[in-house]
Amino acid sequence: MTNTYDAILIGGGIMGCCTAHELGQRGLSVAVLEKGRIGDGPTGDSVAIIRQHYSNRLTARMAHYGVRVFHEFEDRIGESCGFHQSGFVVLTSESNRTGLESNLALQREIGIDTRIISSEDLSDLVPEMNPQPDLIAAFESESGYADACLTVKAYANSVKRQGADLFEDTEVTDIYFSGERVSGVRTPSGDFQAPVVINCAGAWGARIAAMTGHVIPIESCRAQVAVVSKPKGFRSEFPVVIDFSNGSYIRPHSRESIFGGLVDPTEAHAVVDPDNYKKSADADFLDNVSDRLAETWHGLNESDSVGGYASLYAITPDWHPIVDEVPADSGFYICSGFSGHGFKLAPAVGQMTADMILEESNPLFDHRAFRLSRFDENDSVMGIYKFSILG
Repeated sequence: MTNTYDAILIGGGIMGCCTAHELGQRGLSVAVLEKGRIGDGPTGDSVAIIRQHYSNRLTARMAHYGVRVFHEFEDRIGESCGFHQSGFVVLTSESNRTGLESNLALQREIGIDTRIISSEDLSDLVPEMNPQPDLIAAFESESGYADACLTVKAYANSVKRQGADLFEDTEVTDIYFSGERVSGVRTPSGDFQAPVVINCAGAWGARIAAMTGHVIPIESCRAQVAVVSKPKGFRSEFPVVIDFSNGSYIRPHSRESIFGGLVDPTEAHAVVDPDNYKKSADADFLDNVSDRLAETWHGLNESDSVGGYASLYAITPDWHPIVDEVPADSGFYICSGFSGHGFKLAPAVGQMTADMILEESNPLFDHRAFRLSRFDENDSVMGIYKFSILG
């Protein structure tokens, strides 16, 4: 076995495996180095909501592309991702109607099937809901949710079938250069050589970048998820719902339970050591989620909390990723900082990163909006929502 490759990817989560898949399809020899086990980190903890509701044209296009991939996943990747086309509902106050209609018009230009629906249509679509009378709803028919673990492992298996090497329990401890160009990485298992090294380390992304002497604005932040028992009368399948009015979301989980959580920009302040943080959910968080969901959903005020967990977001100042070569012409690339958006955008990000590395003249998705220098240039990626987490 040789330890020399065309490209080395640091991190075996959804970004590392998607990007490795794309590079392998284009004929590169690839190694993925994962410090733990494939899919055991934040990717495996993702609630894996597949939505297209973005207010930025680029991210909306990327999300729309991702939905196409999830719909055709077995044909494209070779295994199931557990995708459920449950649909997706956005709730917001009537006072935001003009902004919502403008945003939906942008999405429809891209090709997203989305529209405002009447309260009667919402009741037929989601009879379990009892929304406040001043709320309006938009519906995406093609969206839903997937199984995060199945998805990343399917990508990993596809990468292996392409002939790439995946190394688990292999932590990168240093990155070395020949002059101005990257030439490989060091691990306890030995050195790996390549003229391209891609930092897909997520919550560990800033730590990896520091090995090259660069400080990048990615914080490892604790993000929590609640698991709530499903009340009597709830169907096994119902749409994913984000309620802007009270900052909550909900999606099906199992026959007996539901995932719930908060649309909470303050998660950016919950900075933690990614190797040492509390992985169980806080009691006050669970109570808060239950209270907010009970405002809108029949029966949830009598539902029991099953518990919850905490995982990690890799958050940047504008809640959008860094996808860039740093510095230019070095062969060291950053593909990290997805701030909770990464799972749904991953198929497009794999394309974007491969196009960037191979210098495609007409890339499917232009990475320049996600360049590192945007933070110094006061050119952050912005959407129309006050919740920057929503994109």
